[in-house]
Amino acid sequence: MDSHTLLVTGGTGTFGNAVAGRVFSRGFGEVRIFSRDEKKQDDMRRRWADPRMKFYIGDVRNEQSVMDAMTGVEFVFHAAALKQVPSCEFFPIEAVRTNVLGGENVLNAAIAAGVKRVVVLSTDKAVYPINAMGLSKAMMEKLAVAKSRVANHHTVICCTRYGNVMASRGSVIPLFIRQIQADRPLTITDPHMTRFMMSIDGAVDLVLWAFEHGNPGDIFVQKAPAATIETLAKALQQVFKVTRPVQVIGTRHGEKLYETLLTREEMAVAEDMGAYYRVAADNRDLNYGLYFDQGRSEVSEVEDYNSQNTKRLSVDEMAEMLLSLDIVKRALAGEKIDE
Repeated sequence: MDSHTLLVTGGTGTFGNAVAGRVFSRGFGEVRIFSRDEKKQDDMRRRWADPRMKFYIGDVRNEQSVMDAMTGVEFVFHAAALKQVPSCEFFPIEAVRTNVLGGENVLNAAIAAGVKRVVVLSTDKAVYPINAMGLSKAMMEKLAVAKSRVANHHTVICCTRYGNVMASRGSVIPLFIRQIQADRPLTITDPHMTRFMMSIDGAVDLVLWAFEHGNPGDIFVQKAPAATIETLAKALQQVFKVTRPVQVIGTRHGEKLYETLLTREEMAVAEDMGAYYRVAADNRDLNYGLYFDQGRSEVSEVEDYNSQNTKRLSVDEMAEMLLSLDIVKRALAGEKIDE
């Protein structure tokens, strides 16, 4: 793949930084980082200092800037998104502009440029969504599947969904570490709240699996364990050998008690691929008679796949996962965690 070019939208985020080294090891000739934050691009440029990495300032909301960055690209990982639940709740139209219309711009540009494969990154919050972020990502998924039906035969579009990426920007683990370092109570929304636990390496694995195996309209999910927020807080205290009081602050606006990676309807048709589930696109057309005449009894016989019914981590198991995180290693070495 020495001559192949990959474009990563939102490439200065947690995923973009993690995927860069992995795809270079696979022999890509060029990786284009597309984002709107010049400071993060400069930080990433200095960190990697690799001439195979090219940086493009632009915004997925701006169709022309996406088209300019897409010229000559063969593969796309679409990671650009507004991801913070509270900010999307207060400014839902901004979530639509970035996550839905921005996704449309990326997919249209990819098809027009003759890109071979596009992997769209989504989230468990897109399943049974109750907040603006989840709703906008669910619409992005629908766009991707719809585009996969009408894209030219040279562009394969598929999706991935993953749950909580541990220690990603804005997540709870860095917050808990800062609170531990500042000798403050750990603020917990609901001790019984569960979340899927996935490392950033696991998220990259999922995207690369979809990249290699995806058919048009596929949605891929990685099987993952889950933990309660209480277990996570106890595990972090165990790792740092401290005891901090816990302050329960209540569920935040737009949060669920648990997250779902596959609906019951999707589980009824999902293909078990070992470490992953694959859900093929529903390619029914607009013949609405099929919706009334042809049902599936198996849908009533399965459960959705959520963070309540997946494998539940113990405190010791959660602590073991935490010890593998770079941010935890740095904090244990004495580094002050600021973000």
